Amino acid sequence: MPMAATKGSKPAKQQNHSLTLERGLSVLSVLGEHPAGLSVSELAKRMSTHRPGVYRLLGPLLERRLVHRAEDGRYTLGIGLIELAGRVRPRLQEVAMPELQQLADEVGATTALTLRDGDTAVVAAVLEPRNTEMHIAYRTGLRHDLDQAASGIAILAALPPAPGEREAIVEARHRGWAYSSGELLAGASGVGVAIATPGNADAASVSAVWIGDRDPERAAGLVKEAAKRIEAGLDGRVGDGGKQA
Repeated sequence: MPMAATKGSKPAKQQNHSLTLERGLSVLSVLGEHPAGLSVSELAKRMSTHRPGVYRLLGPLLERRLVHRAEDGRYTLGIGLIELAGRVRPRLQEVAMPELQQLADEVGATTALTLRDGDTAVVAAVLEPRNTEMHIAYRTGLRHDLDQAASGIAILAALPPAPGEREAIVEARHRGWAYSSGELLAGASGVGVAIATPGNADAASVSAVWIGDRDPERAAGLVKEAAKRIEAGLDGRVGDGGKQA
């Protein structure tokens, strides 16, 4: 006689689905830590499982383009994740994109919208200047420690002081914008300004990054103006007077 599930327990099929989902997410997490990609054997080793199990997990991820298989057989995160990421905070991105492009053209530098994700910063959008022959290019989805680079420092500077925080965060809080040089890319400098989003649901920042000589204070002034325009757009305001649209 089949046993009935006790109250509060999950059916075996539901438990198996939950475990499969968890392991599939683990695949994405492990691949995220290895941008150059991993073979099935390397994935199996890092997940403490067997190759057949990894193949079963990779199948649906490949179908949905969440994972990509290179010609050499190594697996990396797929473009499907970028498409999904583009749906995160769509209103913020909708408002920020044209302002980021205008800022990139004004500063002559690559600009970005960065979101806080726990203790890390994630690049949600990147815009490149249309009037320069040479500029920095980096990908949407780039992740780094929150206390690194002007974009992350700006987010932390908008928060109350914390014990043991970097001096760069203290300085950014004092002057209203963050500056960093050579933290993520040798020779690159950048400035960042936090964005006050409605309800502070997500901490975010706008930044500009360049290589070569540039006046950080002038660039910061333009970045601050862009941040204010984005905040106004999120609040439904137009112009500098804060009038309702």
